[in-house]
Amino acid sequence: MNKLILVLSITFFAIGCSNEDKDCYDSSLVHDNACTADCPGFIGCDGNEYCNECEAARLGIGPE
Repeated sequence: MNKLILVLSITFFAIGCSNEDKDCYDSSLVHDNACTADCPGFIGCDGNEYCNECEAARLGIGPE
């Protein structure tokens, strides 16, 4: 399970790095807190799908 979370985090980080130039990036959302492993799906303001809102916020991405 920890490996899955690590892989998802790295994947979302890679996606998120390219999104910092988008208008929806909000540095005040970025955090290092642990997110739950639930993955209902979340569409960020950048149009990308994230596992959940917490994972998106870790990258500075808010809701649509």
